[in-house]
Amino acid sequence: MAAIAVHQFAQCITCHAWSPEQSMIALCPNNNEVHIYRLVDDKWERLHVLQKHDQIVSGVDWSSRSNRIVTASHDRNSYVWNLEGAEWVPTLVILRLNRAALCVRWSPRENKFAVGSGAKTVCICYYEQENNWWVSKLIRKRHDSSVTSVAWHPNNILLATTSTDGKCRVFSTFIKGVDAKDSRAGPSSDSKFGEQIIQLDLSISWAFGVRWSPSGNTLAYVGHNSMIYFVDDIGPSPLAQNVAFRDLPLRDVIFVSERLVIGVGFDCNPMVFAADESGIWSFVRFLGERKTSAGPKYGSQFSEAFGKLYGQPKHGVNNDGVEHSRSRGGIHENCINCIVSLGQPGISTTKRFSTSGLDGRVVIWDLENQADLSEYL
Repeated sequence: MAAIAVHQFAQCITCHAWSPEQSMIALCPNNNEVHIYRLVDDKWERLHVLQKHDQIVSGVDWSSRSNRIVTASHDRNSYVWNLEGAEWVPTLVILRLNRAALCVRWSPRENKFAVGSGAKTVCICYYEQENNWWVSKLIRKRHDSSVTSVAWHPNNILLATTSTDGKCRVFSTFIKGVDAKDSRAGPSSDSKFGEQIIQLDLSISWAFGVRWSPSGNTLAYVGHNSMIYFVDDIGPSPLAQNVAFRDLPLRDVIFVSERLVIGVGFDCNPMVFAADESGIWSFVRFLGERKTSAGPKYGSQFSEAFGKLYGQPKHGVNNDGVEHSRSRGGIHENCINCIVSLGQPGISTTKRFSTSGLDGRVVIWDLENQADLSEYL
């Protein structure tokens, strides 16, 4: 099986991130704190508790180069944490938000980070050496609803966002004095800060997780309508595909290679999507073992419809004669809301990643021995 370790940290986990050497994990146990654990003698020991936010921490990211932690919270604030001696010292970032901060992500070069919010705004934050503080520039009046996820292009300039208005957008975040001119390549070469490169109207429902492929040539994001979207050649003439599946919607997604994507969400079990040699994406299989449960033998029309909604139609077959999945869950027992790559920076393919969810578990997965997926890695 692909899962190699299962750790129970809390009753519920909002988000998590790993240290650069992956020996420590930072997670929010569904409150206003961030707990940092280290694995000692096969047991997780809690080393630090980061206490500065007033409400639930909705996003955390741990930089791989500078060893800094950035957090975002429903209290509309963000902090950058630096390890000084044995203590983590916070630095407040003025976001100028009037709604909750919902997600946060370091840029590839770690000289910026992006914060998505419920204020229909994205904050691009960078360090101002002269004043020794973190400041933000806002991308306003582009989103029609909350920004649910952000993802940086490998060039450190383009930023993809998803929103509950159902759209995925790509912006330029070039900041003079922060970014190098030679980093503006492709569709962002002549764009200014906050300029919208493209708007994708593929989803008719809320859009959640978004991620770029390692090369930056493909963009993937998920919708609340049980669909995942793949877009190539971001620019004036993009090429888009959508893959519909019969199971519950996804919440987050990552690329483990150019041709292999893992999606996680309400089905409590990672889903594998792969592209064939012609670039056509399709659903492959669930990654974890699934709990079995027999469909109802007797029941009313309501119970039959309810069973069909959850993949358990009466007699195990739906009206079109195609057998549904007859089970839910597996290692995770509740919605998976976060997936994090365990690959090293600069390496395009990673076979290990971790997931966390509303069941309070962190699961580490390894695709090393998955023979049917080896051709995509």
